[in-house]
Amino acid sequence: MGIYVFSREALVQALSNDAGNSSSTHDFGHDILPKLIAQGTVYAHQFGGETGRVTPDRYWRDVGTIDAYYQANMDLLESVPPVNLYQQDWYIRTYQPQTPPARTVPGESGSEGIFINSIVGGGVVIAGGNVSHSILFREVYVDDEALVEDSILFPGVRVGTGSRLRNCIVDKHVNIPPNEEIGFDLDRDKNRFDVSADGIIVISKDCRFDQS
Repeated sequence: MGIYVFSREALVQALSNDAGNSSSTHDFGHDILPKLIAQGTVYAHQFGGETGRVTPDRYWRDVGTIDAYYQANMDLLESVPPVNLYQQDWYIRTYQPQTPPARTVPGESGSEGIFINSIVGGGVVIAGGNVSHSILFREVYVDDEALVEDSILFPGVRVGTGSRLRNCIVDKHVNIPPNEEIGFDLDRDKNRFDVSADGIIVISKDCRFDQS
C-alpha cells in the first residue's frame, strides 16, 4: 500500500485494460502496477531521507485490514510513539470542527471520570466512567461506571452506564446501552458483530441493540 499519483488518462486506461483481463485479480500491487512498470514510465520516491518531514519518524504502516488499522491507532499510545503528532512544524491538514473542551466529571454514583494513557477529542465527556489505553474521537460520552479499554470510539458514540468495552472499534453515533459487555466473551461477540482475525470487535454505525 502506498500513495500513487497518476494522470487521469493513464489511470483510466490502466483500469480499463485490467477490467477486460479475465486472468487478473484486479489488485493494484499484483496486477495493475506491474503492467504499468513494464509498459510505461514510472517513478518511485523513497520514503524518508536525510531531509524532509518524515525524517524523524520514518513511520509507515499498511492499514489495509482491521487489525492493521487498529494497531496503527494503538501505536499512538506508546510512551514514545513511533510517529510524533506533536511536532509543531507538521501541520495536520484536516477539518477541525469547533467543539467545547474535553472534560471528566463525577457520575451520579460519585465515581470520578478518569482516563489513563488515552487520546480524547474535543467535546468528549467522561462522566464517572473509566477510559484506559483508548482513542476517543470528538463528542464521545462515557457514562457512569462504564469501562472502555483498548478501544477506538468514533465521533458521537455514547457508552451507557455500567457498560464494558474491550478491544472494540465503534463506528459513529452508536449508542451502547447500559450494562452491555463487548470484548469479554468472544464467542458471543462473533454472533453479534464482525470480529477480526486478532479478535478486534467492529461495531458498525447501523448497529441496533436488543434492549428488551
